[in-house]
Amino acid sequence: MKILAIDTALPAVSACVFESGSAEPLVAESIPMERGHAEALMPLIDRVVSAVEGGFGALDRVAVTVGPGSFTGIRVGVAAARGIALACNIPVVGVSTLAALAAPLILESTGGVIAAAVDARHGNVFIAAFVSGGRVLVAPRIAPVREAVRMLGAGPIRVTGSGAPMLAIEAWAMGLSVDVAGDIVAPDIGYVARLGLLADPETAPPRPLYIKPPDAKPQTASRIPRAPFGAA
Repeated sequence: MKILAIDTALPAVSACVFESGSAEPLVAESIPMERGHAEALMPLIDRVVSAVEGGFGALDRVAVTVGPGSFTGIRVGVAAARGIALACNIPVVGVSTLAALAAPLILESTGGVIAAAVDARHGNVFIAAFVSGGRVLVAPRIAPVREAVRMLGAGPIRVTGSGAPMLAIEAWAMGLSVDVAGDIVAPDIGYVARLGLLADPETAPPRPLYIKPPDAKPQTASRIPRAPFGAA
């Protein structure tokens, strides 16, 4: 089975084509970026898929990260994945950003807690945690850093993601054993593909996982400034 994996949920635009049974993607590309995901994604996907024999016609499935992450980035990725799946008449699945971040550490784990944390600003993190074999300890949620640390138990803890340093500092202050696994802000697209191959399209829909409401809210009628009577 060949799967196209897409990630635009965090500060990167990434895609790969991965074949089940392979150790590495057949082809992959990732561009770090804070903005401009919509403009960069489709040309990147076209380059990646065109490098595979058979192109889009050789794909059997699409996987896309569904969050948590950037509202705009998530929408861009999900819309592209759904459109490609519809055009190719193949299934599409959603993959948790936090699970994709944690996956490499879960495979390496010999015990303890694996946590993925993404900076959600204002002293909060998006957090998920796992134990041996990938069993979920803490389901994806947003929490203040101190509360997130308390969810992880006594350790030892390995943590990854943009929220890892702030989580580790708080944990060290509480006397816990924590290891920060690299300076990682976006998941390895190969692991998005691997999780996409394992996912069931019936239970892992490509639906945005919005844990936090948007910072920008539409104005209500009572909040919209009104021009003085008679003003142009």
